[in-house]
Amino acid sequence: MPVFPRISLKPEVTEYLRKVYLNNEMVAAVGHKEAEQFFQRLLLCLSHPPSHTCVRVNTHLASLEEIRHELCEELKKQQVCGLPAEEIQVVPHPRIEDVLLLPVDGPRPVKQLHSEVVVGAQCGSAVLRGAHVFHPGIIASPKFMKVGDVVSVFSDLEGRCTRGAFSFQGNKAFVGNGVAEMDRSSIFSTGEPVRGVGVRMVEPLYRSPSFDGVLPSLVFLQNLPSVVVGHVLGPQPGERILDMCAAPGGKTCHIAALMKDQGEVVALDQISNKIERIRQNAELLRLKSIKAFCFNSVKVVSDDPSQETEGPPFPPESFDRVLLDAPCSGLGQRPNMSNTWSLNQIRSYPPLQRKLFRAAVQLLKKGGVLVYSTCTVTLAENEEQVAWALETFPSLTLQPQEPHVGAEGMLGAGLSAEQLRLLQRFRPELSWEQTDPAAPLACRADGDTIGFFIAKFLKN
Repeated sequence: MPVFPRISLKPEVTEYLRKVYLNNEMVAAVGHKEAEQFFQRLLLCLSHPPSHTCVRVNTHLASLEEIRHELCEELKKQQVCGLPAEEIQVVPHPRIEDVLLLPVDGPRPVKQLHSEVVVGAQCGSAVLRGAHVFHPGIIASPKFMKVGDVVSVFSDLEGRCTRGAFSFQGNKAFVGNGVAEMDRSSIFSTGEPVRGVGVRMVEPLYRSPSFDGVLPSLVFLQNLPSVVVGHVLGPQPGERILDMCAAPGGKTCHIAALMKDQGEVVALDQISNKIERIRQNAELLRLKSIKAFCFNSVKVVSDDPSQETEGPPFPPESFDRVLLDAPCSGLGQRPNMSNTWSLNQIRSYPPLQRKLFRAAVQLLKKGGVLVYSTCTVTLAENEEQVAWALETFPSLTLQPQEPHVGAEGMLGAGLSAEQLRLLQRFRPELSWEQTDPAAPLACRADGDTIGFFIAKFLKN
């Protein structure tokens, strides 16, 4: 695999993660050298996108095969950064009936140019996953850049580039070449904000399709583990289900579709514009069973058990199933070339997650299912939370997960081998750089994902 920078982390965070991967249980099981290799591969793979693009299809409106056909036709029109139409692959996942997989080509041998555009780290990550450079993401450009100029695009890894600069010599990563769709004066104008594509990528480091405006009511870009969560929850028609931390609503809409839009899905988030986004997504996907409320889920349990309300707070045992896709440190997200969080910020999440978990257990009916998930790789936010939950709530028992396409839980939290097998942790470092390129796409896709964690509980 071509050389590409490791994720840039604060030294204290790097050391913290290293201790996670070289904990006593892990070292005893696989040896110090192997544990160290897992950790080093993690740092490498986090800065690269996964080997595939995962698309969840809205089977509420059409069959997977119908949507697959329409998607293929749309992508042929795009020509996917010069990729011949006959080379565009859209493959159904063999075990997950509402997932289509598209292989990602890269990193490719793209030659850097002298003319450079610098974008923010978030924009750079989006480019690595197939996006063009939209105007707000541009931080610096050549002094006389005009429409039609061919430029190299770099991601500012530490957020130190000054907006409007002509060049930047700081820590940056090359993400590909593109053609300017705006001149410099339009990009950095102090007048009415400009909208749209600033640089159209023609030679990206990673080649994959852009889904901007593609079949918006039929396909939804979603990481594979995030789709798996909905299936593990197992929603059934007619049930009442709570999504406690729902924005931007991908999992909420998936739950409603799996229920055939029959029943009620309550979605909560404490930021009002995110709630509006959930409502827009529900409308776009023609899902009527979703009710979204702006509310702090820590305070979602009502003090009055007899109170019956449509909106929060809710009395105890109000829901058949609860999804707690918890706020987390996000250290499993890919591609992520830079993370500037301090160790204190990362350590602030477990206490919040436990407050939310307590509320989730209270709101769950006896015999109900609670699914806890994160998109991070730490033990403190994943396996250690499971160990805490099992000790704190005797009514909870771990349950098998279906589908189980990730790895089992990671050693280090004192859980038994049987308990670890019931957990699902997506560990891209286990397969990254080792996967047989001739293996079926789904096999590679199941291993080379974002870092993610899922635990499923039954309330006895």
